[in-house]
Amino acid sequence: MELLTRGEMATVDEVSIAGGVPGIDRIEMAGSAVADLAASMCPSPGPVLVICGRGNNGGDGYVAARLLSERGYEVRLAALGGDLRGDAAEARNRWKGEVRSFDQALLIGCGLIIDALYGAGLSRDVEGEAKAVIEAVNAFEKPVLAVDIPSGVDGDNGLVRGAAIRAAATITFFRYKPGHVLLPGRALCGEKHLAPIGISDALLEKMMTRAFLNRRALWDAFFPRPDGTSHKYTRGHALIAAGSEMTGAARLAARAALRSGAGVVTLAANPDVLSIYQTALEAVIVRPMAGPEEFSNLLEDERRNALLVGPGAGIGNPTRDLVRTALASKRATVLDADALTSFETQPRALFTAIRENAAPVVLTPHEGEFKRLFGQIHQSVPSKLERAREAAKLSGAIIVFKGADTVIAAPDGRAAISDNAPPWLATAGAGDVLAGIVLGLLAQSMPGFEAACAAVWMHGEAARHVGPGLIAEDLPEALMPVLRELYGV
Repeated sequence: MELLTRGEMATVDEVSIAGGVPGIDRIEMAGSAVADLAASMCPSPGPVLVICGRGNNGGDGYVAARLLSERGYEVRLAALGGDLRGDAAEARNRWKGEVRSFDQALLIGCGLIIDALYGAGLSRDVEGEAKAVIEAVNAFEKPVLAVDIPSGVDGDNGLVRGAAIRAAATITFFRYKPGHVLLPGRALCGEKHLAPIGISDALLEKMMTRAFLNRRALWDAFFPRPDGTSHKYTRGHALIAAGSEMTGAARLAARAALRSGAGVVTLAANPDVLSIYQTALEAVIVRPMAGPEEFSNLLEDERRNALLVGPGAGIGNPTRDLVRTALASKRATVLDADALTSFETQPRALFTAIRENAAPVVLTPHEGEFKRLFGQIHQSVPSKLERAREAAKLSGAIIVFKGADTVIAAPDGRAAISDNAPPWLATAGAGDVLAGIVLGLLAQSMPGFEAACAAVWMHGEAARHVGPGLIAEDLPEALMPVLRELYGV
């Protein structure tokens, strides 16, 4: 589940070579994996075009070309970028076929194109001949198998560097890179495949890997599971400051907190709308709250150990006061929606209050809310992964930077990227449900970063269970099969 930057992957390569695994052997293994996948994508041994660059990525392409030719495929090979060196040059020397300059005529009749032009180590914009080749391949609209990552995609952040291949499939080696799961790179990869190339997993134990795919293994050991001694108060008591403007938001969050395992959920609301909440929420305790003083009074019950402020709260001073009260209580806190936008002009005050709270604080901004709260980071840092990390470091909070490629980042530099959210999850109210799931897990004393990661994963899995046509009200109920899987029952 580790994600490696180009610098980290280069270190792994160097250490592996120093440990006795020759570079040419790794290129042979990589090229063999490419050839196997290419053969499965193009079972008929018709023309295959392999486009090779000058680095080790091109070396992988030369090996794949040789092996496909040995299997009876008609292989056309086009090379760009000048002379190869080292192991890549040796791979080229083992190819006994013709090496041509790229011409669009080479595309005619091909059933598959293998893109071995650039790998995940690309650190500059593609231009000139290489850009023209990428544009010609995309215009040809035939299946492309990308080696390592589609050429033109930055492996560190998923951004397109000038132009990028649109691949039907991508095969990479040892570990995925952030660019495989961050948009727009993820959308250009097609179906992703991971192949071993003789590098020991033990190498990662010596590296401080800080980015991960959001998988169960990242947080499962911390996930709360009830046992025979559990009762409602041992499972935590969540408190939600509910809004008067959009009452559905807090109701969705409350139901999600219950479904995700919180033993008790109390919802505090203005007396003017109290009846709305009372009639809609059977299992939720509803209490009157006209302002921060009454909210503070509710916090005198120490069993209320996790708080949520923001969904439907309204923007302005009243919401800011509720946030300050929540953070001053030193409880685990989730701040969502209006709680974030209310501090658009006072972000430093929010960050100071967060840092004075030793308990976990989770912020759940979407793109617009992130831009309002972390404007300078949004403007100056292009990578979504690094934006989230910088925001976590600046604020002292765990950041859930929402989207199809949600990034969860902790102040200590750990980060996870989620890729399990289906497109139909993009619907009104889904974010309120996510905030409620985070709240429910924090109420059960799950550590903050792990709780945020687990909640995002559960949110995506619940959406998959529902399927197309999902509305936010479906999500809390769809948590039940997800929890059965997590509980192992």
